[in-house]
Amino acid sequence: MFKRKVYEELLEWKREWNGKYACLLEGARRVGKTTIAEEFARNEYDSYILIDFSNVSKEMMDIFDDISKLDRFFLRLQMETGVELFERKSVIIFDEIQLFPKARQAIKHLVKDGRYDYIETGSLISIKKNVKNILIPSEEHKIRVYPMDYEEFLWATGGNPNVLAMAYKSNMELGNTANRNAMKDFRIYMAVGGMPQAVERYIATNNFEAVDKVKREILELYYDDLKKIDSSGRITDMYKSVPCQLAAKKKHYVITAATGKQKTRRDEERLFELIESGLVLPCYNVLNPGVSLSQTKDMDCFKLYLSDIGLFITMLFNDSQNGIADIYRKLLSDTLPADLGYLYENVVAQAIKASGRDLYYHIWKKEGSSHLHEIDFLVTSNNKVIPIEVKSSSVKNHKSIDCFGKKYSNYVGERFLLSQKDVGQMGTLKLKPIYMTIFLLKNL
Repeated sequence: MFKRKVYEELLEWKREWNGKYACLLEGARRVGKTTIAEEFARNEYDSYILIDFSNVSKEMMDIFDDISKLDRFFLRLQMETGVELFERKSVIIFDEIQLFPKARQAIKHLVKDGRYDYIETGSLISIKKNVKNILIPSEEHKIRVYPMDYEEFLWATGGNPNVLAMAYKSNMELGNTANRNAMKDFRIYMAVGGMPQAVERYIATNNFEAVDKVKREILELYYDDLKKIDSSGRITDMYKSVPCQLAAKKKHYVITAATGKQKTRRDEERLFELIESGLVLPCYNVLNPGVSLSQTKDMDCFKLYLSDIGLFITMLFNDSQNGIADIYRKLLSDTLPADLGYLYENVVAQAIKASGRDLYYHIWKKEGSSHLHEIDFLVTSNNKVIPIEVKSSSVKNHKSIDCFGKKYSNYVGERFLLSQKDVGQMGTLKLKPIYMTIFLLKNL
């Protein structure tokens, strides 16, 4: 079991709500929801029952036909599983709850009874769809589970993120050798990604071809899931198009570029379903950062990033003529011929979203020109807007973030440029290595 930050959120849920709310762990498939739930149950309770609705007996399903008499319900549950439950000391896990809506509807009555705690796990790709004809319980505390971030990856692979945290707070240059080694370690994270199965395979084999096979299996699972909710294949095309559109440096996501066909109303619905699945991260253009990020976002102008950088790389180089081993070798040595700025953008988007923030960017016309300025990401801190620009290599050109600082000077706090370069500063613009992103976000 890898150390995950979600564990602390579960501890907080247990302390704060004390049985008054069930906990719903939701997220894309294969991000580790079930593993986290069971590890938490094993460590924090005297006993637990896990009901996996993807592999459940008819006898177990029949128990949920009548929950009007809860004494009988709990007795049958214990007899069927052979696990003794203890009042206020046991938890029941409903795994893959989206496959059995009747169990989710029962949560309202089970929580009101108050004898035990409840943890649900659900895949976002179908949990929002399988709710017809049921009363969705309001007694749910939702926690979103994402792929492992860089700090969690370091915990898993034996790295020491505390050193990077101290380096960030010191605000001092690391030096060429230390920065180069830290960037190499970070590119390993980019290559592997944060899907627990991929991380596990990397630790076991130290072989990127083996890791790539795991990621391809996960992607095939995602493609199959998407086809189940849209047999036309268009939503799958939309998903597959994300890396290509970012690589093409498009200012916003274009549906027709993904499908190759005229956009329909149903395509807009498909795109919404893709976003709801958790497989992609939407980043909305903000019309007026001086007023509000959330209140002035343009719902029709947004970019999409993938939920996991490792899957991004596997999808991006899926049709490459070079061997997989050669692709990973060049990625780790930073010798791939393409401009990889969009890869670093994706990993920063992941970090921002995993920190609990929504994703925003800003584009506006250059003065006296038809060309556009662009700020990759905007976050807020202490009622100030924090612009973040991401570069893959050179940090000399930063006109957009400079112009942004002048245009919105009354609203802007610190300004950051993230790249592969060492810690530094150009006037009031702060330069940070991209591997320090999570610490930057923690300290805002």
